[in-house]
Formats: sequence, C-alpha cells, structure tokens
Amino acid sequence: MKKVPRLRSIGVRLMALVMCVIVATVLVMVWQWARVDRQQLLAEKERSARTIASTLGRILMNEIDDSNWSQVRVDINLLMGDEQELAYVIIHVDSQRQKIVAAAPSELNEQYIPDVAPLAVTRATLAADKDVVVNKLYALREIRFRDATRAERGDPIIEAAAPIRIATGTRVGVARVGLSLAKIDALVAAAMRKAITVGGIALVLALLGAWFVARRMSRPIEQLAADASRIASGHLSHRATIERRDEIGALAAAFNEMTEDLEASFGKLRRTADAFERFVPRKFLQVIAPQGIENIVVGTGASRRISVLFTDLRGFTSISEDLTPLDVFRLLNDYLARMGGAIDRAGGFVDKYIGDAIMALFDNDHTDNVLDAVVGMRLALRSFNAERKALGHAPIESGIGVHGGEVVMGTIGFASKIESTVIGDAVNVASRVESMTKDHGVHVLITGEVVARLRDRSKYALRIVARGVPVRGRDEPIDLYTLDD
Repeated sequence: MKKVPRLRSIGVRLMALVMCVIVATVLVMVWQWARVDRQQLLAEKERSARTIASTLGRILMNEIDDSNWSQVRVDINLLMGDEQELAYVIIHVDSQRQKIVAAAPSELNEQYIPDVAPLAVTRATLAADKDVVVNKLYALREIRFRDATRAERGDPIIEAAAPIRIATGTRVGVARVGLSLAKIDALVAAAMRKAITVGGIALVLALLGAWFVARRMSRPIEQLAADASRIASGHLSHRATIERRDEIGALAAAFNEMTEDLEASFGKLRRTADAFERFVPRKFLQVIAPQGIENIVVGTGASRRISVLFTDLRGFTSISEDLTPLDVFRLLNDYLARMGGAIDRAGGFVDKYIGDAIMALFDNDHTDNVLDAVVGMRLALRSFNAERKALGHAPIESGIGVHGGEVVMGTIGFASKIESTVIGDAVNVASRVESMTKDHGVHVLITGEVVARLRDRSKYALRIVARGVPVRGRDEPIDLYTLDD
C-alpha cells in the first residue's frame, strides 16, 4: 500500500484548515475589539475633556473678570493634582491680548503661544467663541507637573477649549485642557492581549477537536486503504470491517460489494483459464502467450530444444469393430487418461490427441523425464490390461516413439481460428520412429539423440535395436534403442 505523505493527510489538512480559520477569526476579533474599545475610550475622553473645560470656564469666570490671577493659578494646580490624566491646563485672557495668565505646568505662564501644542491648534482654539472646540494633537515636548511626567514627546493628546464668559455673555478668555491618551493605548494593548489569549485557547481547543475528528475520519480511510491493498495482493475473500453509519460506512459497504463482484469475476476468469489449460498446456501458454491468453495472436512462436513422444494403439480399428461407439468412446477416454497421467507425473504435457494417438512434449535440458514417462506409460498399460483381462476383455498394445531436437512452438491459423502447434524435424522423426516399432517387433523405440542427453543412463534397461537406420525425409540415419520391460 502506498503511504500517503504526512503533509498531505486528511488529518493534517483539516488541522491546518481549522488553524487558519481560528487565526483569521482571532485577528478579526482582535482588530474589531481594539477598534471598538479605542473608539469608546476616545469618546469617553472627549466627553471628559469637554466637561472639564466647560466646568473650568464657569468656575474661573469671576476670578478672571476680577483679574485675580493668583487664585486662578491655585485652582488650576488643584485641578491638575486631582486629575492625573490631565497633561496641561492653559488659561488665555482676551484683555491681555490672549496671553496665558495661568497654566500648569507653570513655565507656560506669561506666554502667548504654548510650546506643548502645534500653532495651528492654538489659533483654532483662540478663534473659538461659541462652543467647546476639541482637537486631537501630539505633544511637542515632554510635559511635567510636580516632577511627574504627564506626557512624553509625541504622546497623543485630546484637547478641549471652552470660551470663558461673564454674566453679560461677553467672552473674556479661553480655558484649554489637554488629556493624555497614552493610557488608552495601554488599555487597548491589554484588551488585545486578552483577545489573543482567548484566541490562543480557542485555537488549542479547536486543534484538539480537529485532531480528534481527523483521527476519526482518517483511521477508517487508512483501514480501507489497507483492505484494498490486501485485496489487490490476491486475497479476494477479504472484506472491509468498517461499521459506521456515515458516508465512510457507506463507502465501506460499497467497497465490499465491489469486492464480492470482483471475487465472482476473478473466480469465473480463473475457472476459464483452468479450463483453457485443458486444451492448451500451461508450458505451451508460457511460450505462445507470455502476456496472457487474452493477448494471443497468430504467428507467435519461439524455438525450443525438446523431446517429442508419439504413442499409438495397435489394432484399434479391429477392436472398435466389436464395440458400440459409446464403448469405444469410454475405452479411449480410459486409456488416454492413464497415459496422460503418466506423462504429467514425468513432467511432460500432452500437445494433442490424434484419434487414439498421443503427441507429448518434454521441455527439459535432459531426457530422463521422457524415459520416465515411457516407463510409467508401459506400467499403466500393463495395469490397464490386467483390469481388462479380469473383465473378460482382450488386452491392447501400443507403440511409443521418442526423438528430440530443435522445434518451433507457436500459433497458426487466422483471426477466427487459432491453434497451438509444434513444427520441426524432431516431430516428424518421432512420428516415424513410433510407426517403426512394428517393423522391429518392439513396443518402444528411442533415438540415439535422446539417449545421448540422458543424465543417468544406468537407470534404464536400454538395448540397441539398430544403428544407422535411414528415416524417410531425413538425410542422416539414426540409431534406435528400445526400453525392455
């Protein structure tokens, strides 16, 4: 079974997807949370600055009208002491050409343009006459009050400027208060840390949940893949054992149905192949159909050095005259079965039946197996005749001829009819040698070519019958041996 890379597994992908969703959610949540908190805090600071500026203007209107600057400064210092978030308080008086008559920090006193705020803000503030003016600015320098820093250079400040009016409604000055927004950033950062912490916890929990779900999903899929691999290796009776009531369970059920169909189809194909081998031997198929019987084509062939055995019943025609066709059929099948069994046990295979004759092939480097087959066939025939004698039937005899040499094993015919065959001089000689057994008065004739390729000649009772025997259709004469019973 091919192993899926870990980075491509369902579990890793699901966990990565969940992590991306959670991270994106946390980022959006943090951004939204920070934005809303900052807006709320800014709105609250703006309201506070407006309130302080308006209240201060009403409180100081009598002292300013009486030019009681010392009392104004005392009041401002008290206010700065009470409100720790105030960065500065500045009082401009119109009668003094908008000079600063009281301020905290005190170094701003007697100035016209304070150096803690931009000039444009000061101009817009001094021009206000009807309502509170609010501006957001950045401190131009460090602002200290009573040895304590109220704002660093560059800190954001929200300033509210309220006109100071006396009872008649005449404006006599402007009260400016600046609230540092540095704590807002700290509060927003704390809120962001809380959001990130919550998001981190949610991410961990989500990853654990995703891991659990991914394992629940991937385990049956991995099991199904293992089942498929086992079936692909040839165990068609194997079935998936996944029992779930979801899509994976339905997939496993469909998988098992498919496997049952495959088992039935392969069983039918196997039986077909086994049946086909009864017509064409396996060794023959390995030569003419190395890529499978479905790929057999006319003209496929290969050269082999083999031993060819021919055997034929003697007097079968006269025997058949006293028997019914059904009896002849049974006799022939019984005889062929015994001879074929001896050939199979010796390692050969039957190429074809020609009436009562058998053509068998032995594809080995040596010829011991073909002689083993001859011995087995003679013993089988002796046993068969003993059974026939017990039943009151006449014995039968056969002749066996064996020769070997180079042949071509292949297919002949055309598209509608293909047959396997063996072509070569060795086939013709073996057939003629079998027919010569009657002439020499023996049951078995073996050529010298076969005897020469024996590994252990001492195992067999070989006897020379004739030397230099001419064979029709062959230039070179052959030596003939027999195998005594």
